[in-house]
Amino acid sequence: MTEDPLDRQLKTGVTRWCLLGAGLLFTTLAVAGAFLPVLPTTPFLLLAAACFARSSRSFHRRLLSNRLFGSYLRQWERERTIPPEARRKAYGLLAVSFAISIVVVGNLWLRLMLAAIGGGLIVFIASLPTAPPGAQQPRESCQ
Repeated sequence: MTEDPLDRQLKTGVTRWCLLGAGLLFTTLAVAGAFLPVLPTTPFLLLAAACFARSSRSFHRRLLSNRLFGSYLRQWERERTIPPEARRKAYGLLAVSFAISIVVVGNLWLRLMLAAIGGGLIVFIASLPTAPPGAQQPRESCQ
């Protein structure tokens, strides 16, 4: 049986406040990443969930019950997998956002750097385990 992250929650102290602050920062970066082409959303949400799991039950619960990405975070915490449709969406968004960024940027070195970062992100996403075909992604709310 796996240990529930909330069982390891820190009750008091500087570490708890640092984790709470980091969770809020990562959540802010994730929201910004939803609108900025080069800033990723998912890794920041995963980091925020990990920070909140150890610092604030209420923030952790709110993040996991979010209607847009809560089910993905719950699946990651439970199985350490991503759904196939999330992978396809990530590939599409990466291709579009990096292609636009590469066209807009005039400097050759910046274009090469963006292409390398985009390639690295594609390799990283490809390395993440995917939920088996036919596995239902939970849509229930977080208790």
